[in-house]
Amino acid sequence: MIFLREINPLSLKLLERIYRQSRYHQVRQRAHFLILACQGRELEELMTIFNVSYKTIYNWINR
Repeated sequence: MIFLREINPLSLKLLERIYRQSRYHQVRQRAHFLILACQGRELEELMTIFNVSYKTIYNWINR
């Protein structure tokens, strides 16, 4: 399980807008990751969805 602080509704809307409108794939991918992590998705599931390693997930969380 990933422990993230709860994201307030305004920040969640901003993440959703970034996910839909950003020109940069990596930015969209990280925003999508944060949205799904907020919804309580498991670490292994997120690693499969994004086809990334644990280290990448760790780096995304720290950014």
